[in-house]
Amino acid sequence: MVSERVRQLDDRGWSLAELLVVIAVIAILSAVAIPLFITYMQSSNVRAGAQEIRTAMNRAKQLAITQRQPICVCAPPTCVPAVGNGYQFRQNTCAGALVPATTAPGSDATGTFRLQNNVVVTVSPGNVAPVFTPLGGAAPAGQLRVTGPTGNFLTVTVSGAGRIATP
Repeated sequence: MVSERVRQLDDRGWSLAELLVVIAVIAILSAVAIPLFITYMQSSNVRAGAQEIRTAMNRAKQLAITQRQPICVCAPPTCVPAVGNGYQFRQNTCAGALVPATTAPGSDATGTFRLQNNVVVTVSPGNVAPVFTPLGGAAPAGQLRVTGPTGNFLTVTVSGAGRIATP
Protein backbone atom coordinates (compact mmCIF):
# COMPACT_ATOMS: atom_id res chain seq x y z
CA MET A 1 0.00 0.00 0.00
CA VAL A 2 1.21 3.45 -0.94
CA SER A 3 0.57 6.15 1.53
CA GLU A 4 -1.51 9.19 0.64
CA ARG A 5 1.47 11.49 1.04
CA VAL A 6 3.49 9.70 -1.68
CA ARG A 7 0.52 9.87 -4.09
CA GLN A 8 0.31 13.66 -3.65
CA LEU A 9 4.00 14.03 -4.57
CA ASP A 10 3.44 12.16 -7.83
CA ASP A 11 0.72 14.61 -8.89
CA ARG A 12 3.05 17.58 -8.63
CA GLY A 13 5.32 18.72 -11.51
CA TRP A 14 5.20 20.61 -14.76
CA SER A 15 2.81 19.87 -17.56
CA LEU A 16 3.96 19.86 -21.18
CA ALA A 17 2.00 23.06 -21.88
CA GLU A 18 3.72 24.89 -19.02
CA LEU A 19 7.15 23.80 -20.25
CA LEU A 20 6.36 24.94 -23.81
CA VAL A 21 5.25 28.36 -22.56
CA VAL A 22 8.49 28.81 -20.58
CA ILE A 23 10.59 27.75 -23.57
CA ALA A 24 8.65 30.14 -25.84
CA VAL A 25 9.22 33.06 -23.45
CA ILE A 26 12.96 32.29 -23.27
CA ALA A 27 13.13 32.10 -27.10
CA ILE A 28 11.38 35.45 -27.52
CA LEU A 29 13.63 37.16 -24.98
CA SER A 30 16.71 35.69 -26.66
CA ALA A 31 15.54 36.81 -30.10
CA VAL A 32 15.29 40.38 -28.81
CA ALA A 33 18.40 40.42 -26.59
CA ILE A 34 21.02 38.77 -28.83
CA PRO A 35 20.99 41.42 -31.63
CA LEU A 36 21.10 44.19 -29.02
CA PHE A 37 24.04 42.51 -27.31
CA ILE A 38 25.93 42.15 -30.62
CA THR A 39 25.37 45.83 -31.43
CA TYR A 40 26.54 46.77 -27.95
CA MET A 41 29.72 44.69 -28.33
CA GLN A 42 30.55 46.27 -31.70
CA SER A 43 30.09 49.81 -30.42
CA SER A 44 32.04 49.08 -27.24
CA ASN A 45 34.97 47.81 -29.33
CA VAL A 46 35.04 51.11 -31.22
CA ARG A 47 34.73 53.09 -27.97
CA ALA A 48 37.63 51.12 -26.51
CA GLY A 49 39.69 51.82 -29.65
CA ALA A 50 38.90 55.53 -29.43
CA GLN A 51 39.95 55.53 -25.77
CA GLU A 52 43.17 53.75 -26.71
CA ILE A 53 43.90 56.41 -29.36
CA ARG A 54 43.11 59.14 -26.85
CA THR A 55 45.60 57.56 -24.45
CA ALA A 56 48.17 57.32 -27.26
CA MET A 57 47.67 61.02 -28.03
CA ASN A 58 48.27 61.92 -24.40
CA ARG A 59 51.35 59.71 -24.42
CA ALA A 60 52.67 61.46 -27.55
CA LYS A 61 51.96 64.84 -25.97
CA GLN A 62 53.91 63.90 -22.84
CA LEU A 63 56.70 62.48 -24.99
CA ALA A 64 56.94 65.77 -26.91
CA ILE A 65 57.19 67.69 -23.65
CA THR A 66 59.79 65.40 -22.04
CA GLN A 67 61.89 64.96 -25.21
CA ARG A 68 61.62 68.69 -26.06
CA GLN A 69 60.87 67.97 -29.70
CA PRO A 70 57.73 67.73 -31.84
CA ILE A 71 56.09 64.29 -31.97
CA CYS A 72 53.69 63.32 -34.77
CA VAL A 73 51.02 60.67 -34.26
CA CYS A 74 51.17 59.24 -37.74
CA ALA A 75 48.26 57.14 -39.04
CA PRO A 76 47.14 56.06 -42.54
CA PRO A 77 46.95 57.55 -45.12
CA THR A 78 49.44 60.27 -44.10
CA CYS A 79 52.32 58.03 -43.01
CA VAL A 80 55.27 57.57 -45.33
CA PRO A 81 55.95 54.67 -45.59
CA ALA A 82 52.47 53.23 -45.03
CA VAL A 83 51.87 51.57 -41.65
CA GLY A 84 48.81 49.46 -42.44
CA ASN A 85 46.10 49.61 -39.78
CA GLY A 86 48.17 51.02 -36.92
CA TYR A 87 49.80 54.28 -35.88
CA GLN A 88 53.36 55.42 -35.19
CA PHE A 89 55.12 58.10 -33.18
CA ARG A 90 57.51 60.07 -35.36
CA GLN A 91 59.97 62.80 -34.45
CA ASN A 92 59.54 66.38 -35.71
CA THR A 93 57.15 65.68 -38.63
CA CYS A 94 55.08 62.75 -39.87
CA ALA A 95 57.89 61.98 -42.32
CA GLY A 96 60.52 62.10 -39.57
CA ALA A 97 62.36 59.28 -37.84
CA LEU A 98 60.47 56.80 -35.70
CA VAL A 99 60.54 57.31 -31.97
CA PRO A 100 62.77 54.51 -30.61
CA ALA A 101 61.02 51.52 -29.02
CA THR A 102 62.99 52.17 -25.83
CA THR A 103 61.27 55.56 -25.54
CA ALA A 104 57.81 54.36 -26.59
CA PRO A 105 57.48 50.64 -25.77
CA GLY A 106 54.56 48.59 -27.02
CA SER A 107 55.14 48.79 -30.76
CA ASP A 108 55.90 45.92 -33.11
CA ALA A 109 59.16 45.43 -35.05
CA THR A 110 58.23 48.19 -37.53
CA GLY A 111 57.54 50.73 -34.76
CA THR A 112 53.79 50.48 -35.30
CA PHE A 113 51.20 50.31 -32.54
CA ARG A 114 48.12 48.21 -33.37
CA LEU A 115 44.62 48.54 -31.96
CA GLN A 116 42.79 45.52 -30.52
CA ASN A 117 39.63 43.79 -31.83
CA ASN A 118 40.17 44.54 -35.55
CA VAL A 119 39.66 48.26 -34.96
CA VAL A 120 41.44 50.50 -37.48
CA VAL A 121 42.71 54.07 -37.03
CA THR A 122 43.06 56.56 -39.89
CA VAL A 123 43.40 60.30 -40.27
CA SER A 124 39.91 61.73 -40.78
CA PRO A 125 39.18 62.91 -44.33
CA GLY A 126 40.18 66.54 -44.82
CA ASN A 127 42.49 66.53 -41.79
CA VAL A 128 46.16 65.95 -41.07
CA ALA A 129 47.87 63.90 -38.40
CA PRO A 130 48.44 65.97 -35.25
CA VAL A 131 51.97 67.00 -34.29
CA PHE A 132 52.48 67.79 -30.60
CA THR A 133 54.90 70.59 -29.77
CA PRO A 134 57.35 70.67 -26.85
CA LEU A 135 54.94 73.02 -25.07
CA GLY A 136 52.06 70.51 -25.22
CA GLY A 137 50.08 72.15 -28.01
CA ALA A 138 49.35 70.65 -31.41
CA ALA A 139 50.51 72.28 -34.64
CA PRO A 140 48.67 71.38 -36.76
CA ALA A 141 45.60 70.21 -34.91
CA GLY A 142 43.90 67.15 -36.36
CA GLN A 143 41.43 64.34 -36.13
CA LEU A 144 41.82 60.59 -36.15
CA ARG A 145 38.97 58.24 -37.01
CA VAL A 146 38.62 54.89 -35.23
CA THR A 147 36.59 52.46 -37.35
CA GLY A 148 35.24 49.09 -36.32
CA PRO A 149 34.89 45.98 -38.52
CA THR A 150 31.24 46.81 -39.27
CA GLY A 151 31.96 50.41 -40.37
CA ASN A 152 30.85 52.28 -37.26
CA PHE A 153 33.37 54.90 -36.17
CA LEU A 154 34.28 57.54 -33.59
CA THR A 155 36.48 60.59 -34.10
CA VAL A 156 39.26 61.65 -31.75
CA THR A 157 39.95 65.39 -32.06
CA VAL A 158 43.12 67.25 -31.09
CA SER A 159 42.80 71.03 -30.77
CA GLY A 160 45.59 73.51 -31.34
CA ALA A 161 45.93 73.88 -27.58
CA GLY A 162 46.66 70.16 -27.28
CA ARG A 163 43.29 69.22 -25.82
CA ILE A 164 42.26 65.71 -26.84
CA ALA A 165 38.54 64.96 -27.05
CA THR A 166 36.38 61.97 -27.93
CA PRO A 167 32.62 62.09 -28.31
